[in-house]
Amino acid sequence: MSRAESDVEHTTAGGAARTVADRHDVIRVHGARVNNLRDVSVELPKRRLTVVTGVSGSGKSSLVFGTVAAESQRLINETYSAFVQGFMPALARPDVDVLEGLTTAIIVDQQRLGADPRSTVGTATDTGALLRILFSRLGRPHLGPPNAFSFNVPSVRASGAFTVERGNARTEKRTFTRVGGMCPRCEGRGTVSDIDLAELYDADKSLTEGAIKVPGYTGDGWMVRVIAGSGFVHPAKPIRRYTERELADFLHHEPTKVKINGINLTYEGLIPKLQKSMLSKDRDALQPHIRAFVDRAVTFTDCPDCDGTRLSEGARGSRVAGINIAEACALQITDLAAWVRALDEPSVAPLTTALADGLDAFAEIGLGYLSLDRPTGTLSGGEAQRTKMVRHLGSSLTDVTYVFDEPTIGLHPHDIQRMNNLLVRLRDKGNTVLVVEHKPEVIAIADHVVDLGPGAGSAGGTVCFEGPVERLRAAGTVTGRHLDDRAAPKAAVREPRGALEIRGADTHNLRHVDVDIPLGVLVVVTGVAGSGKSSLVHGSIPAGRGVVSIDQAAIRGSRRSNPATYTGLLDPIRKAFAQANGVKPALFSANSEGACPNCNGAGVVFTDLGMMAGVAVTCEECEGKRYQAAVLEYRLADRDIAEVLAMSVAEAAEFFSDGQARTPAALRVLGRLADVGLGYLRLGQPLTTLSGGERQRLKLATHMGEKGGVYVLDEPTTGLHLADVEQLLGLLDRLVDAGKSVIVVEHHQAVMAHADWIIDLGPGAGTGGGEVVFEGTPADLIAARSTLTGEHLAAWVGG
Repeated sequence: MSRAESDVEHTTAGGAARTVADRHDVIRVHGARVNNLRDVSVELPKRRLTVVTGVSGSGKSSLVFGTVAAESQRLINETYSAFVQGFMPALARPDVDVLEGLTTAIIVDQQRLGADPRSTVGTATDTGALLRILFSRLGRPHLGPPNAFSFNVPSVRASGAFTVERGNARTEKRTFTRVGGMCPRCEGRGTVSDIDLAELYDADKSLTEGAIKVPGYTGDGWMVRVIAGSGFVHPAKPIRRYTERELADFLHHEPTKVKINGINLTYEGLIPKLQKSMLSKDRDALQPHIRAFVDRAVTFTDCPDCDGTRLSEGARGSRVAGINIAEACALQITDLAAWVRALDEPSVAPLTTALADGLDAFAEIGLGYLSLDRPTGTLSGGEAQRTKMVRHLGSSLTDVTYVFDEPTIGLHPHDIQRMNNLLVRLRDKGNTVLVVEHKPEVIAIADHVVDLGPGAGSAGGTVCFEGPVERLRAAGTVTGRHLDDRAAPKAAVREPRGALEIRGADTHNLRHVDVDIPLGVLVVVTGVAGSGKSSLVHGSIPAGRGVVSIDQAAIRGSRRSNPATYTGLLDPIRKAFAQANGVKPALFSANSEGACPNCNGAGVVFTDLGMMAGVAVTCEECEGKRYQAAVLEYRLADRDIAEVLAMSVAEAAEFFSDGQARTPAALRVLGRLADVGLGYLRLGQPLTTLSGGERQRLKLATHMGEKGGVYVLDEPTTGLHLADVEQLLGLLDRLVDAGKSVIVVEHHQAVMAHADWIIDLGPGAGTGGGEVVFEGTPADLIAARSTLTGEHLAAWVGG
């Protein structure tokens, strides 16, 4: 048989041919051992919708993101030049024997869209660019190109000379002008800062005595040495005795080249330096101690020149159909789409059609309540993920792998169907869609299901089931058993002990809401995405004064952070080791005196390869244990500190419960971790390896140790498997039975049915919401079926 004949198979009676290339219809994973995966082998069908499920911590993200998507991205990065790779993150090959059939992977995860204060929903998607083009074409008076309406582009004017070599050389002078839309006063940030000088320095001290109060500016530190050696100020003179010129140089001096100890450096005043290093960044992206300083020393107000719009006077003065671009960006996206469609301008018809379609995409996935000027740093993880999806809705790419991380987070049951339609559309365009998900509504539409487990952590990491949804129900796995779980409302609800009165709440889209939140019971605040739930709860019940607020903000921590350090558990453990061995507690900290000198307590050694991506290898000195050998000689009940940090929460609870190792302070923290279902988590596991659900519950366990009468939780079922929700409900019940008032913002029907009282906001999202449409017990909500929530809860309970 010839080669040509061997490469073709005749597969149909009509003579249609199938080549060898067409046989590659699966992504084959063999022997995956990333994180807790135990030699996992699966075949993921291409051009199909595959849902990967399992209890939280079973290895879903390790398989989908840590193995398949990571290797795809690593291979793509290797196609770039070494110079370009030097600017990319270092990606090591996943620990897997075989990976075949990979395609380009597009990851749509829950990571925030960035903390740049100039980043908005409009700049993060194509809609902002299209709107600027529209105003550059139709705006009156005409201002200039699209950049003239961009608050990220400043207006500049410069003159220069160039030589034209044509015949006799001659030099011509030209003046260059670029029109940008940036407000010159706030530089496109929309806010200006007023700095309290008393918080910057102690006027009675000199620089060498530690006058500067800014974090990082110690008296003998490098930053202060630069100021002191610049020659502009006297380092030994108290700041109160500075002349007017010296104080101006100290606070406001322009960047100037200076030579200190033979080194060329740049000196500039303290205030412009802080503007660049701290105040130009998003507040939430700052380290906690720096954020506390900024909150203490700086007051932010709307820019008086642009009224917070970020735009120059010219950009604000050019209008289309009666509104300027700042007013257009402030409109709710659904209202902006209607405004765009109402424009009757044949000259820009393709542009308006593309812009309206892009805006409709937001509404299609439940984000129609946003506005284009909404800063991306204020979006929740679910909103950020869905904003990224807008980029791919109209994409021309096919035969790629889309990877989603729980896309239903933050979605009301009413909105999940629209999300399902999007996933199916992406699949039907010829793409492979991989979804990590717990919701039964999403699992139900899958072509293929991979169920990992059977447990979490070291008890998971194996494939319990692989196949269609119909077979999953009969498979006997944890997911299969709970897939059709339903629960009726409680027969008897608790009686409240008073009420928290909220009057005239008008945060964001709330319409002067008056509502009484019962105390001493479990209250669930629900409603469609964007109806005003978080605005009501977090805007009217601020943390502090007896209120413990647990929101969806991401846990901040480096690769050195782990559950033991984050929860404060390491402190009593170090003290127990110190007392047992008669040494200092600091020896048992990998970030202090006990750190391995070779890796500085990181456990791995990072090697910078110049233009190429750096690599990380396990430290040969400590073998990844992070401690120097002498520290590991000290033991507590025959265990060293590295062995204790390698224990799971459950193992550590047993270890610290009796004998020489008995430590009540550690047991209290471990008990809270077990209460939230993290008994399998290793104490020393880096926070960067935890799933979204694990991080949320770790935060919950930490806050449970705080004293407070009111607990406010924002979607605590995030990342929880169906089987874990029951444990969460038990935890909430224990909090209420202990005399706490628990207020939960939640969409999960099981939590709604378990509530003592429900407050439903709506009826729609954005300007269509912001009202209380129901107050009462779950049974009353089901019986009335007067709201979207009531209809879906009734269908769920009745199912």
